[in-house]
Formats: sequence, structure tokens, C-alpha cells
Amino acid sequence: MTPHNRAELLALVARVVLGAWFVYSGGLKLWGSGLDQFTRDIANYKLVAAPWDAVAAYSVPWLELVAGLCLMLGFLHRGAVLVVAGLVVGFCFFVAWAWWHELDISCGCRGDGTPMVYWVKAGEFVVYFATLAWIWVVDGRGMKRQKMQNMA
Repeated sequence: MTPHNRAELLALVARVVLGAWFVYSGGLKLWGSGLDQFTRDIANYKLVAAPWDAVAAYSVPWLELVAGLCLMLGFLHRGAVLVVAGLVVGFCFFVAWAWWHELDISCGCRGDGTPMVYWVKAGEFVVYFATLAWIWVVDGRGMKRQKMQNMA
């Protein structure tokens, strides 16, 4: 197995794992704790007022679910990486806001009501961004190499 193939295989595994995580997270919000609870979790951030808290609560889980499935299945996966990155940037902003305002709240990610540990959440964001960046770079190299092979 060449280094390129190994990196592409690891990127595939990372896409599937990250995609599964986002499908799980979105599914929990939709069918686990429910959208009403997620709306309350978003409202607890005190960043958006009604009805925008409900708009976010009813949209985000579907974005997570669809983007996660696309990552897992390799369907429009470059776009899915961008959507997941956008979601993570949004989550990061919300968490930074709550941290700055010293809110003692649940993040709303899993619907379990566990209070957020901000340093742990910051570490989670580092992992998300590093994984997404690595997938983006490896996939880009693979696409470029495949294009060059097709031209030859």
C-alpha cells in the first residue's frame, strides 16, 4: 500500500467516523431528546430569541444528519465537509459566547442535560477542525492525482 493510498484510506475512515458521529448527534436531537428540548437548549445560550431559537433547533439536526450521511457514503463529501465545518464554526461561536458569559448550561449536543465543561468542549473543537482540515487536504490531493491520471 502506497503512502497516498494509506492516507486516502485513513481519510475515508475519518469521514465515516465523523459522519457517523454527526448522524448520531442529529438523530439524538430529532428522535432522542426531541426538538422541543433542543429548542430550550439553544434558548439557554441567550444568543438568539424566539422564534430563531426554534428555527435553529429544527434546522441544525437535519443538517447534521444529511451532512453526516454524505460524509459516510462519499456522496458530495467535499460539500459535506464544508457543511460540517460551518456547523462546527457555529457551535464554536455559541460555546465561546456561553463561556464568555459564564453560563452554566448544557451544550445541547446530546440532549442529556449534562453541564458543559468548556475546556473539554474546546478540545473537541480542536479535534473537529484538525480532522476536517486533514480530510480536506487528503481528499484534494486524491482528486488532483486522479485527474492527472485521467488526463494521461
